[in-house]
This record gives sequence, structure tokens and C-alpha cells, in this order.
Amino acid sequence: MIKRLLLAVMFFAMLSAWAYAADGVSPPGPQTLEEANAQRKRATEMKAAAEVRYAAEKSACYEKFLVNDCLEKAKKRYTDAVIEARNVDISAREFQREAQRAEVDIKEKKRAADLADRAAEQQAQASAYRDKEAKRKAERERKRAEKARKAKEGRQKMLADQARQKQRQEEFAKRDAERAAKKAREDARIEAQNAAKAAATSQ
Repeated sequence: MIKRLLLAVMFFAMLSAWAYAADGVSPPGPQTLEEANAQRKRATEMKAAAEVRYAAEKSACYEKFLVNDCLEKAKKRYTDAVIEARNVDISAREFQREAQRAEVDIKEKKRAADLADRAAEQQAQASAYRDKEAKRKAERERKRAEKARKAKEGRQKMLADQARQKQRQEEFAKRDAERAAKKAREDARIEAQNAAKAAATSQ
């Protein structure tokens, strides 16, 4: 349905161009690329038709009495038709150039927007990477600190254990010394008693 409607519009535009050409007035400029393409095609057809008509009129002129006058009039009609075809083509070609410039401008703006989006995305990725690396570094620092804390606690525990073991050894040594001294005193007492008894017996 849309295609038929477009064809109908193009056909109507072609008839309008021929009507403008007949009146010596340039047709209105195209409003879409489709119209511009159709208008350039019409301009080509108008020029081709003018050439065919001019060739036919020239042949007919040679059969008339006033050949030069006929040829001049045919030449003028041909020139007018070619000028009109050129005018039709110029407006369409200008519209095409404007459309191309607009398309290039749109592409440039899109490219600039894409570059800005990519830059923003790269910046976001870089920021996310920095945050991730900062978290990794903080985690590594935390683990190192935890490891150092545990190592310190281990050393402190080892020193405390060594101190307790030394204290027990000193206590054991003290008790052993006390027992040895007590035994020595007891042995000395018994020996003294035995010596006293022996002396009493000898008297």
C-alpha cells in the first residue's frame, strides 16, 4: 500500500514537472530524498525527450520553405526545454547535497556522541578498576596486618610459655635445694646424735 502510494506521488510529481515546464516556471523543490531522486530522473527524461523532439523537428524543418526560421524556433524550444530540465535537476541535486551534508552532520554528531560514551565508559571502567585494586590492596594490607598480629601474639605466647617454664624449673630447683638442705641437716643431726651416743658409751 505504501509503495503504491509512493509511486502515485512520484507520477503526480512527474506530471507536475511537465506542467511547470510547459508554463516556463520551475517546479517546487523536493522535500524528501525520494522526491529528489524522482525529480532528477524526470530531469533526465525531460532532456532526453527534448533531444528526441528537437531531432524530429529538425528533420521536419528541412521539408519546409523557411528552413532557417524553423530551425531557430526548434533550437529555441530545445534550449528552453534543456534549461528547464537543468533547473529541475539543479534543485533536486541541491537537495541531495543538503541531505548528504545533513547525513554527514548526523554521522559526525553520532560519532562524537559515541566517542563521548566510550570515553565515559572507559572512565567508569578505569574508576571501577581503581576501586577494585584499592579494595585488593586494602585486603592484602589487612591480611598482612592480621598475619603480623598473629605472629606477634605467637611470639608473646612463646615467651610467656618460656617464662612460665623457667619459673617452674626455678621452683623445682628451689624445692630440690630445700629438700637437699633439709636432708643434710637431718643427716648432720643424726650423725651428731650418733657421735654423742658413742662418746657416752666410751666413758
